[in-house]
Amino acid sequence: MDAQVRSVLYRVIRRIPNKNIENLLKKWNCLSTDQLYALDYTRPKWVIVEHVISFCEENRLNLKHITNLEMMYHIENPDQGIWHACQLTEAQDDAVCVELTQFKEQFKAHLHGVIRHISIKMKKHEDEAIWIRIAWGDNFSKPNHLKPTYVVHHLHTSYVFISNLMAKHKIFLCQALVIATKHGSIKDGHLSTRSLTAMRELLLRRYQQVTYPGSPSGSLQAKSKYPCIGKEHSDHEEMRYLMSCEAFGHGPTPKLETAVYRLETRYRGNGNNTLSDREEFFRGVVRFSSSSLLDSLHHCVASGMAEGPVTPLLSAITQRGRNYFVITDKGPGVSSQASAQ
Repeated sequence: MDAQVRSVLYRVIRRIPNKNIENLLKKWNCLSTDQLYALDYTRPKWVIVEHVISFCEENRLNLKHITNLEMMYHIENPDQGIWHACQLTEAQDDAVCVELTQFKEQFKAHLHGVIRHISIKMKKHEDEAIWIRIAWGDNFSKPNHLKPTYVVHHLHTSYVFISNLMAKHKIFLCQALVIATKHGSIKDGHLSTRSLTAMRELLLRRYQQVTYPGSPSGSLQAKSKYPCIGKEHSDHEEMRYLMSCEAFGHGPTPKLETAVYRLETRYRGNGNNTLSDREEFFRGVVRFSSSSLLDSLHHCVASGMAEGPVTPLLSAITQRGRNYFVITDKGPGVSSQASAQ
């Protein structure tokens, strides 16, 4: 086992929580029953790592086995690193007929044709997602398995999710995806997050987005000494709750952590005239952050902390599946309302 293989194995085992190591190693099926039994999972992590490496060397495992373990770990723990969404466009007529075998062959053939040293490994998960691990090299250096790119794609959908992709490799990956899926082009989805689960829920519409349930709180009218005032408060509460559900969904929402708005606007008064003689844009960045941003926005609207109706700049997060926006000025003589690109 060479130094790179040891480093990959060391990094994978170090990432796995002690309570999950045993189950993952059993699923890996590369260690014998006696070797698994000999591991003491209550020991410090560095001790467990050294024992696992020793057993792997004893079994003469190679890089193929180790990268398989790494992929298993990433598939079972998808909410790590930073994921970026891309959208395939201009689908060809036979795009819906692409099968897994055909996708694999064309994807690998293109990348092997443009890069001499590259390692590509694919797995199809139970949820029909294709997981791709790419270790990039070039014409002179071998693939770097310590910094692989991960790609997740559901066949016959227009979205691709990518993690840890260097700028110099982006064009090669995009070309391979376009060819293998039979599309005309691919573009940035303007959505990034640490949670692949949230990203897929949002873009593949896997959560309850728009419903009109009753308000979860009890009626204020029954509790108030003044029924008319209580009814008015209850109606306002119901309306706020419905607006929040329409904008951000009902029930558990995708766990996004940020939304970024880049401003390129001019100061304007009520008469749509600029408040400064300068023609340069006012530029700035507004960032909303929360451990669960959509839940926070939902609560702000439903509780009355934010006035309704919900601005399209916030509701666009769920309706357009994005968390990065550019707000531009439409220019003189046009309404000063900003537009999200």
